[in-house]
Amino acid sequence: MKKIFVLALAAATFAACQQSKSSVTADSAVTATKTEVVAPENAPVISFESGMYNFGKISQGEKVNHEFKFKNTGKSPLIITNATATCGCTTPDIPKAPIKPGDSGVIKVVFNSTGKMGMQDKIVTITSNANPETTEVHLIGEVQEIAAK
Repeated sequence: MKKIFVLALAAATFAACQQSKSSVTADSAVTATKTEVVAPENAPVISFESGMYNFGKISQGEKVNHEFKFKNTGKSPLIITNATATCGCTTPDIPKAPIKPGDSGVIKVVFNSTGKMGMQDKIVTITSNANPETTEVHLIGEVQEIAAK
């Protein structure tokens, strides 16, 4: 009797796994279809003069300030909603007002090298209503140890 019960339980478990597997696949297909977004033709487009700034070699503790210049090459106002960096040592500052089509703006970034050593690649991810919604810019360079006196 125990063998029959164990076999029935195993069969039920196997059948349940097969049902949930197929339902997960169907749900995933529905989710993928829902999240697929096509940007309208009149969407704003953020175009950076340069998406990378090489600050070269600096001594530990120095701060690097850079302005990433961009232009809205799209057909509607560009609204930058957020900018985040890969670590707390890098602070981006975004424009608060919408950027009209054809107009330019800057994203100011400050990198504090205190506690950092070696090659650095700090990534700032910008979120906006542009096509695409997220864009990355990079601050790269090398932080050297302060020479002993």
